[in-house]
Amino acid sequence: MVKRVAVVLSGCGVYDGTEVHEASAVLVHLSRAGAKVQMFAPNVDQMHVVNHAIGKPTEEKRNVLQESARIARGDVTDLSKLDVSGHDALIIPGGFGVAKNLSTWATQGKDCSVQPEVEKAIKSFHKAGKPIGLCCISPVLAAKTLPGCEITVGHDSECEKWPYAQTACTMKEMGCKHVNKNVGEVHVDVKNKLVTTSAFMCNAPIHEIFDGVGVMVTDVLKLA
Repeated sequence: MVKRVAVVLSGCGVYDGTEVHEASAVLVHLSRAGAKVQMFAPNVDQMHVVNHAIGKPTEEKRNVLQESARIARGDVTDLSKLDVSGHDALIIPGGFGVAKNLSTWATQGKDCSVQPEVEKAIKSFHKAGKPIGLCCISPVLAAKTLPGCEITVGHDSECEKWPYAQTACTMKEMGCKHVNKNVGEVHVDVKNKLVTTSAFMCNAPIHEIFDGVGVMVTDVLKLA
């Protein structure tokens, strides 16, 4: 049977939206597996817009749904219309949009809130016993909405290869179990049907990121 997968985007661009390479990797691996994909994004304003050439915010305003359409080649649906019964699995790529548009993690850390439609989606898939795949920073969404879950964002000891390791420590403070994994590996929380991988939380070559996301997609589809 063809697996139906909902992919939730958070804009377009690593510093203020979805990490484009992660989204592309998710879509390529899902396509190769023969899955049917529908992309979603919340119809809300971005927290801010970043000029990616200089890495600094600008004064302009952009909409998360409209920006996500750049990745989706126009075929993206308002997240408010996501019906869990029409899908077998949920995947959310990373990028700072997760921490800025899908949640307030970027400004509030462990005290963050999750955007209501995103929280509803995660809890709905979890309640229905359907798997959820999260990569890069997006496991913070599970940490907040599924208390006590098991996740990985890579390693919890900071170094040149793992520049964002403090995120793992913060998740532990939130009551999650963090499992150290390398970039090509995933952690599967069997109880919660949650599959996580580090992606660009690791300072690794892009093909290793791509392969790790592929393992995540494969394991999500196995659980679907």
